Amino acid sequence: MSQSISATWSAPEAYSSSASVSLNKLPNYDLITLCQRGSKPDRAAFSELLRRYQPHVERILYHLAPDWQDRADLVQEVWIRVYRNIGRLKEPSKFKGWLGRIATNLFYDELRKRKRNAPPLSLDAPRRFDDGEMNWEIACDAPQPDDQLATREFYEKLQLAIADLPDAFRTTIVLREIQGLPYEEIAAMTGVSLGTVKSRIARARLKLQDELTPYLTDD
Repeated sequence: MSQSISATWSAPEAYSSSASVSLNKLPNYDLITLCQRGSKPDRAAFSELLRRYQPHVERILYHLAPDWQDRADLVQEVWIRVYRNIGRLKEPSKFKGWLGRIATNLFYDELRKRKRNAPPLSLDAPRRFDDGEMNWEIACDAPQPDDQLATREFYEKLQLAIADLPDAFRTTIVLREIQGLPYEEIAAMTGVSLGTVKSRIARARLKLQDELTPYLTDD
């Protein structure tokens, strides 16, 4: 990546405590409109915006490119693009979806540059379980140690199964099941027809089911 995010963007402490308290109380919509004022976003406001939405960007890229070692660089590039273009966003209420499209488009750009598909996640690769990025949860009032281990193993297999999907299928299933985007928005974001999106999601679900059924039925 050619640039990096200024430290003041990623460190809300850089601005005064009184400004911090005021910005913390702003609704998302007002914070976004504040960032759109002037020729460049106010740095204090943009730092607060980054703080609120950074986990969302990291989660998107984590699921789209689970085995890429340079995801942190991609996250920075997303925010550089947001900083440059937030003034062009006509509907601040749609900021989260706009942000997701920037992250997804950046992923596609990087994928084309590499001229190859991202390789499947190695079974020997280190995997994180305490990063809070996986949204798949099973409710349990009082899980026992064996239950916790089984749940952890299931999510590990689920993560691997998602990572092993072809890029087009993995992208659509992540956008639908993890980001919760409507089919129409996924079609617009990925540049394919609505029917293709539905087909890819259906095939991805069947693939995940085939991969996970032996584990679920294993005594």
